[in-house]
Amino acid sequence: MSTQVPETETEAETETEPAGESHQERRMADKAAKREYRESEKKAEDELRAAEESVHLKVFRYDPEVEDKQEPRFDDFYVPYTKGMTVLDALMYARDHYDSSLTFRHSCRQAVCGSDAMFVNGRQRLCCKTQLSEMAEPVRIEPLPHQDVVKDLVVDMEHFYDQMHAVEPYFQSEDVPSEEQRQSRENREKIKMSTRCIWCGACMSSCNVAAGDNEYLGPAAINKAYRFYMDEREDEEELKEHRLRILEQEHGVWRCQTQFSCTEVCPKDIPLTEHIQELKREAVKNNLKFW
Repeated sequence: MSTQVPETETEAETETEPAGESHQERRMADKAAKREYRESEKKAEDELRAAEESVHLKVFRYDPEVEDKQEPRFDDFYVPYTKGMTVLDALMYARDHYDSSLTFRHSCRQAVCGSDAMFVNGRQRLCCKTQLSEMAEPVRIEPLPHQDVVKDLVVDMEHFYDQMHAVEPYFQSEDVPSEEQRQSRENREKIKMSTRCIWCGACMSSCNVAAGDNEYLGPAAINKAYRFYMDEREDEEELKEHRLRILEQEHGVWRCQTQFSCTEVCPKDIPLTEHIQELKREAVKNNLKFW
C-alpha cells in the first residue's frame, strides 16, 4: 500500500442539533437530499449508457470518522468519457453523480494552485493536468505516498509547509532600497525555473530520503532556498552565508542521494536535482580556505 493512515483514531465528536431546526425539518431535508442523489445517479447511468466510451476508476477510500470506512479500500467508479477529460474531471463526476462523500482537494484546475497532486497509476501527478486518454485502465487513484491520510485522497500537508518555511523563503535585507532593485536578464534566466514551484508536494512524496528522514528539508524547500540564494538582488554576504548554514545542516542538501525522482515527477519541469547539486557546490566553495 502506498498510502499511510494514522495508527490511532479519535472518536468523532457528538453532533448537536442546530439551533432552530426541528426533527421534522431535518427529515424533510434528508429526504430531499436522498431524492436529489437518486436523480443524479440515474442521470449518470443514462449518460454512461449513451456514452461511446467510459473510464474505470479505482479510487482509494478511507474515513476515520465512519465505521465502515476506517479500513482502507478501493471503490470502483465508471465515468462517461469525453475528449480532453482529465483525472480531476473524472473524480469530480464521480463525486457529483455517485458518491458525494468522496473527498479530494482541487481549486484552480489550471495546474497553478498545486492542490490536486495525487498518486495516479503509480506516479505522483497533478490530476487537473493528467489526461485520461494517456492512462491505462483501470485508473488507480491514491493519496500522495509517505504522508498521513486525513480522508480519502486528502493528505496532511502541515509537515511539508513547515519544511518550506524552514528555509526562510523571502528576501531578508534590512536595508530599505532607495531605488528600484533591478535584476539582470541573465540572473532572471538562471532562477526562472525555480520560481515555478506551486507547492504541490509531489517531489517530496516521491523522495525516498524524505520517506525515511522526517527532518530532511526535501527537494521543494531546497529549490525554494535556491531561488533566493541565487537571486542577485540579495547580495549581502552575511545573508548568503546564513542561507547556506540552513542548507548545510545534517538534514539539508547533503542528504540528497541524486536519484532524480523529484525531477521526474515535478509537474512544472523544475530541474530540482540540478539545483540541489549546485547548492552543494556553493557550500563546498564557501567552506574552502586557502592559506
